[in-house]
Amino acid sequence: MEPRGMKKWHPFATMPEQYIGLQEVIKRQLEVPQPVLTKEQMEQINFTLIEALHINK
Repeated sequence: MEPRGMKKWHPFATMPEQYIGLQEVIKRQLEVPQPVLTKEQMEQINFTLIEALHINK
């Protein structure tokens, strides 16, 4: 009689379609909707970025 040794258990490895589906669900849960910015907010962000580039910040 031989010892079984250490066997690793991969529950989702036997069903790759389920693993792919779970990854898609997790990815959708992590998505953040794009914010709606006013023209003034976009100008302020643009000004901040330009200023940071000029002073190397």
